[in-house]
Amino acid sequence: MAQPHASAGQIIDAQPLGARLVDEKTVALFKAQDLEVMRLVLQAGKALPPHQVAGEITIHCIEGVLDVTLGGRSHVLRAGQMLFLTGGALHGVTAMEDASALVTIALKR
Repeated sequence: MAQPHASAGQIIDAQPLGARLVDEKTVALFKAQDLEVMRLVLQAGKALPPHQVAGEITIHCIEGVLDVTLGGRSHVLRAGQMLFLTGGALHGVTAMEDASALVTIALKR
């Protein structure tokens, strides 16, 4: 069963998953007309292949370590760090350790 998206005014728990990290999956937290926020969960060694989206993106590492490739360069994100990507930027994400992140996408129509 799909997890429902949060409604306007609803509190969303975005704390580190801790010991639950190994059992969790990536989920969309909410999607509005111009904005989508998801919790990305990747176990060590797992990756999202290079891809691009039309809108701007932020990747805020909550826990673990992520390697974001962008423009042929590696950007290592640790807990508490955030990376901004322009719309259309080709990027990939690899978990160097079990990790979770908040990913915000500005939706372009």
